[in-house]
Amino acid sequence: MNIWAKMMTALRGGINEAGEAVVDTQALRILDQEVRDAAEELKQSRDSLAEIIARAKLSEEKISNLRAEIKKNEDYARQALAKDEQALALEVAGKIADLEVQLKLENEAADGYRKSADQLRTATKQAEANIKRIKHQVDTVKATENVQRAQAAVAERHSGSNSRLRTAMDSLQRIKEKQALTAAQIAAAGEMAAETSEQSLTERLEDAGIAATGQSADEILKRLQSTDS
Repeated sequence: MNIWAKMMTALRGGINEAGEAVVDTQALRILDQEVRDAAEELKQSRDSLAEIIARAKLSEEKISNLRAEIKKNEDYARQALAKDEQALALEVAGKIADLEVQLKLENEAADGYRKSADQLRTATKQAEANIKRIKHQVDTVKATENVQRAQAAVAERHSGSNSRLRTAMDSLQRIKEKQALTAAQIAAAGEMAAETSEQSLTERLEDAGIAATGQSADEILKRLQSTDS
């Protein structure tokens, strides 16, 4: 069981390493997509902000209309009271009460819209600044990546040229050594040929009685005896 657990752990480790390798090779692509996602979220935030601002304006218009309606009905109530129309004035007062409730609710809604708009406006500006900064950094990272890729290519070519140069130098050295050996063989053959030619010439002179031959042992003894006497 312990072995299986270790094998599963090793398998998970291999999967994680493979995943990290994929992430590393696709880092710039992933980064671009993340920036696009952030830009899309920013667009949605702007759309939401526009909607909230529109709702706030509609709410302000409702508030203005409700206030005008309340004011108009207050005038009606005063006129009814002036004519001693108590029941009519009371009915108008009830309508004013309903309008004031609507005004209170609409004021609360308008306050909520304004606060939401302010918060979303601040968040949107911050997101815009962040995206702009990230895009600038992405451009810098891409430029660095291109430079490093070019440097790596140059280094690889330089390494390859050095390797080829070393191979060429080795081949040149082998050729020089082979040529030196051939030259030595030619010289040796020439010396051997000269020695053979000289020996042959001496033998021919001796045979012709022109060149002196070496003395025999008897001749050397006779020469020594004559010298002693």
